[in-house]
Amino acid sequence: MAMEACSDLEVDINGKKTIFLNKKVICKFSETLRKLLGKTTCSSNGNNIKVIFKDFPGGAESFELVTRFCYSNGHFTVVPSNLVLFHCAAKFMEVTTVLEQTEKCIEEIRYWTWSEVLLGLKQCQELETSSDTDSLAAKLMDALVEKLCLVTEASPSSAASACSPSPDSSSFRFSCDSKSTESFKNSSSRIPWWFDEVLVLSPGLVKTFLKLMITGRFDNLTITKFLFYYQKVKFCSASCNEKREILETTIDTLYVLDRSCVPYKSLFGVLRLAFGLNINKGVMNKLELMIGQQLDQATLDNLLVPSPLKSSHLYYVNLVLRFAKAFLDEAKKGSQLKKVARLVDQYIAEVAPDPFLKPSKFLSLLMLIPDSARESHEDIYRAIDMYLEAHAGLTNGEQLNLIRTLSYDKLSTESRAHILRNAKFQAIQTQDVQQQHKQLILQVEKVDTSGDNEKLKEHIEGIQWRVMELERACLKMQTQMEVIKKRSKSTSRGSNRSLPTLCS
Repeated sequence: MAMEACSDLEVDINGKKTIFLNKKVICKFSETLRKLLGKTTCSSNGNNIKVIFKDFPGGAESFELVTRFCYSNGHFTVVPSNLVLFHCAAKFMEVTTVLEQTEKCIEEIRYWTWSEVLLGLKQCQELETSSDTDSLAAKLMDALVEKLCLVTEASPSSAASACSPSPDSSSFRFSCDSKSTESFKNSSSRIPWWFDEVLVLSPGLVKTFLKLMITGRFDNLTITKFLFYYQKVKFCSASCNEKREILETTIDTLYVLDRSCVPYKSLFGVLRLAFGLNINKGVMNKLELMIGQQLDQATLDNLLVPSPLKSSHLYYVNLVLRFAKAFLDEAKKGSQLKKVARLVDQYIAEVAPDPFLKPSKFLSLLMLIPDSARESHEDIYRAIDMYLEAHAGLTNGEQLNLIRTLSYDKLSTESRAHILRNAKFQAIQTQDVQQQHKQLILQVEKVDTSGDNEKLKEHIEGIQWRVMELERACLKMQTQMEVIKKRSKSTSRGSNRSLPTLCS
């Protein structure tokens, strides 16, 4: 070949391959090499001129395409299978004649077959990311989604024929062995034909693919199915970074879909996978909102999420608090709210024995649901009893704060009858109120009388008001205790199980 007969130019492509060329032939078409070499000639000792490209797009394969074009005097045809490599290489080498052909071919992308478009996208993701490949990939992706939208109503066989999918789609092989993967193999006949076809795309291109499907108002249920299929299959062999990207794409996409098309149970599956992957905080917030806003569909097992590794307590209580807040922010009422109230009460009873659960966190759980949503306080008061059993070192004030969440009217006759039998609750309220009363009297006696008289007067009036409030509270508690004593005498002894004292 002439290429070999007169080779005075040596080109190193990304350190992987060296190609020998005729400078005159290649510079006739390549503006980049003309600028680079200028009037350079071979050295007197006969050594070739050497050019090193460290970041040539597509490597030696795309470079050779351009050189063949140059050596054929511009008679090399651009087709869909070589467009991406040809276009990026011609851009790099500034071969105007090639660019004219590739630009014309790009305008006809929408007329390509399904397999040609998919191959072009695969080539784009194999090249180094650049504005050229990104722009080309966007056009190819538009064409792919357009073709998919045209055949969504067709049967798998007719759709495959219409879009000419790659012939080896049926020979797809899963990258790992697991029960979940086997289930996908067994159900392959029930999923759309294109699910396996699109698996060749990178997480970044899949993200663009999904956005276009949503923009094109593609069926939300089908998008959801594809998301979980793609996630589960890809997770088998993905790196940590790839797993993070896949999950973030999954969550971001699910967040904008119709919630009725998103299986609630699957959201908890995504949540479990997200732990330990350092998912973006904003994305995690979206997932927690999706779960929390539908909390009435959850079960106790769903909520019993182990706490993060650095936490001492057993369960991830803060997560449940955020779920409930998201649910309550939706201002849901009626049966949904009551169902969540029962669920939260079950959760409180489950976490109460945890010796590492702080009283402030336990109190937040007790006060989480509006009292109007609870028809009974039986579960609540048993949970408090268990919590106090596991936390013997609580201060009088901390115990009082927990007991104040109980409502006497929402306890059974049996519970009321045995309130006074539990030594853990005896006289907690009265002692606490009396102590606060004494402290306020001391404040009045020790108050600083210097300064503005008007401010001093307001300060003393404020303290006096708090004293009056405490006196009323103490009187109310004493009255309630008398009522409890009278009622307990008229009821049977019942069981000997420890039960808590109540407050107003």
